Amino acid sequence: MDIKEIQNLIKFVAKSGASEVKLEMGDTKITIKTGSNAPETTIIQAAPQVAAPQVVAAAPVAAQPEAAPAAPAKETPANDDSKYVTVKSPIIGTFYRKPSPDKPSFVEVGSDIKAGDTVCVIEAMKLFNEIESEVSGKIVKVLVDDSTPVEFDQPLFLVDPS
Repeated sequence: MDIKEIQNLIKFVAKSGASEVKLEMGDTKITIKTGSNAPETTIIQAAPQVAAPQVVAAAPVAAQPEAAPAAPAKETPANDDSKYVTVKSPIIGTFYRKPSPDKPSFVEVGSDIKAGDTVCVIEAMKLFNEIESEVSGKIVKVLVDDSTPVEFDQPLFLVDPS
C-alpha cells in the first residue's frame, strides 16, 4: 500500500462518518480515528516491531539522567520554558538535522530563523518530511540528537522569540 492509497483511505474514512477503522494487510497495520473536525491517523506501522521497543527503551534511559541530577537542574528549564517557544515534532519518525550526510545542519544553536524556515527533516515510512518553524527567533537549544527516533509532539528545539 503506497502513501497515496493511505491518503485516499483517510479521506474516505473522514467522509464516511466512521469514528475508527482498522485495516491489516500482511505486515502492515493501519488504524484511522476521526475526531469531530478533522481526520487523524494514529498508527501506521510496517512489520518491524523491533523499533517500538527501542524507542520505549531509549525514553526511560533519557529520562533517568534528567531525573537523577537534582531539583535545581529542573528549575532552570522551567524558567527557560516560560520565555522560549518549543518546536515540536508533528509526526513519528527519525530526526535528522541535515538534508544529507555531506551537507551542513539546517540550524545550529544561535541560528536566527524565520517562520517557514526548515529546521530539520523527519523520515517516516521512507519519506523525508521537512519540518518548518512556526515562529521567528533564535535557536537556543537542540533537544534531540541527530538520527534518533522521535515521537509525535516531542520537543525538538527551543527558540527565543525575542
